[in-house]
Amino acid sequence: MHATFKPIGRLRSCFTEKFGIPRQAGLVPEAQGVIELHPPYDRSEALEGLEGFSHIWVLYLFHGNGEAFWRPKVRPPRLGGNRALGVFATRSGFRPNPIGMSALQLVGLETGGGSTRLRVAGVDLLDGTPVLDIKPYLPYADRIEGAVGGYAAEAPGEALVVAFDPAAREQCRRLESPRRPELLRLITRLLALDPRPAYRAGEPCRRGFGMRLFDLDIRWEVDGRRARVTAVVAAGEDPGGHDAPGD
Repeated sequence: MHATFKPIGRLRSCFTEKFGIPRQAGLVPEAQGVIELHPPYDRSEALEGLEGFSHIWVLYLFHGNGEAFWRPKVRPPRLGGNRALGVFATRSGFRPNPIGMSALQLVGLETGGGSTRLRVAGVDLLDGTPVLDIKPYLPYADRIEGAVGGYAAEAPGEALVVAFDPAAREQCRRLESPRRPELLRLITRLLALDPRPAYRAGEPCRRGFGMRLFDLDIRWEVDGRRARVTAVVAAGEDPGGHDAPGD
């Protein structure tokens, strides 16, 4: 039996580039997003009863892999990129069918004005991700006591201590808005998880990095286990010699 799947909506998030996205949902609760439903799935009756749930499962398509095909073995970032495992033992996007799933906090439902939107938090998805389905998270069934997590038995701890230059802290204060809520705290939580590629993490010398968040460029330097945010500026301003995101 063959089926054709059609996205029911798209997720809008603060992550406009892949570099810096948390590697699992829920690691950064401050990372918020909005699921915009497409007609005819945007009817309010399709969401009736969902407001009683604190979290939802979101099934989606990995759409940022370009023309990459599936790989039988991949290198999970959790293992430092030094060990290859079978793709079915990971949550890599390089799958036979590029389908992902995330358990997200449901912040609220918005209907009216010709659109239906679900506000979510703990997002680990690229802006524009096509959403295939939404299901309620059922604590009694989805939280399994005694489950074993293999090589990812524990949540990753904060790898970096994050500080802001005074000018960068002021830039955060000035740029924070309802569209960019809790900007300083969001940046702090994201960088504390150390978004650098695994091969960079062990570098002994200080180095600069940059990532895109909303329509902003975040620039920081890493020295040992400390990250210092040097600038939070509008996208496209002179990067000042920092690495391009993801280098």
